[in-house]
Amino acid sequence: MIYKVKLKNSEESVLLDATSYEWLTTDPYFAGIDIVNNLRRHSSGCAVFQKTWKKADGSYKTETYYLHKLIAEKYIGTQKDKVKKLVGAKNGDKLDCRVENLIFRSRSVASRQRKTSSSTGFTGVYREHKRFRAVISVNGKARHIGMFDTAEEAAAAYNKVSRELFGEEGKINKLKG
Repeated sequence: MIYKVKLKNSEESVLLDATSYEWLTTDPYFAGIDIVNNLRRHSSGCAVFQKTWKKADGSYKTETYYLHKLIAEKYIGTQKDKVKKLVGAKNGDKLDCRVENLIFRSRSVASRQRKTSSSTGFTGVYREHKRFRAVISVNGKARHIGMFDTAEEAAAAYNKVSRELFGEEGKINKLKG
């Protein structure tokens, strides 16, 4: 069963599988802070629980739980290592916190998986005059793939090289058709 939990500050919902939902609603601590009904959309796009507590000495403590990280550490924590320590969503949806969608990634893979900031809408594709250049980063250095007549052709070339170099961990542009 999949649970859709509406976020407090957004029209969006976070997806949870039955195992995670049951844990979050029956664990004495998480049930006590009502984590499931107090999730918000963070500026990074993921679901977060955040609460500020007043301490006995009059100062304040802010408690923050990133839902995807909390669930990943509970259920797939054995996949975490010195390199693969960032949690990502296999399908790219940061609000899909089902265990089967979570994966530990290295910083370089997480960087490749980020949304593009290119004005063409495609990762590794840039307009130069009337043509489009495809470029991919390998070991921190830009590698020229080629010049193309359309952004879609450049994106397809980028996808091919990304698959060859990085396999499943490579960024793939979504193309129509």
